[in-house]
Amino acid sequence: MTQTHSGKQKQERFYQILDEVKDPEIPVISIVEMGMVHQITIDERTIWVQVMPTFLGCPALEIIRNSIQERLLQESDLDEVFVEFIRNPLWSSERITPIGREKLAGFGLATPSMDRLDQVECPYCQSSGTSLVNLFGSTACRSIYYCRSCKEPFEAMKPI
Repeated sequence: MTQTHSGKQKQERFYQILDEVKDPEIPVISIVEMGMVHQITIDERTIWVQVMPTFLGCPALEIIRNSIQERLLQESDLDEVFVEFIRNPLWSSERITPIGREKLAGFGLATPSMDRLDQVECPYCQSSGTSLVNLFGSTACRSIYYCRSCKEPFEAMKPI
């Protein structure tokens, strides 16, 4: 099925709308900036959104589903919104957009290096002299690190 110009514009509009849906555990970043939205399919007045959870057991999935449905149903031309959490492909920290990475750093949450997934840069002083303190952070998708330069502890997204 070939997508029309109008269909592509609609899809882009829905991505923009979903860019307003924030991650409930990290309210400075949207699910689009996190790279969680895999695909949007539109058929008449129904939309299907495929979402890659950062972790399959994430306790915030129902909140995310409800936020997506609520926000998209605010659009007058939709009757139904279906949200599917998919396992293939799996979400990866490489999917976080550059803007998303900046927002996470401003929030004090580091992301793995795009070049070396085992290297984590301090979100406060940008030093790469960091060490893993605890594999388990405040959520399933984070670990706790310590910066040897500025002496600050911080959380980092796990390199998935």
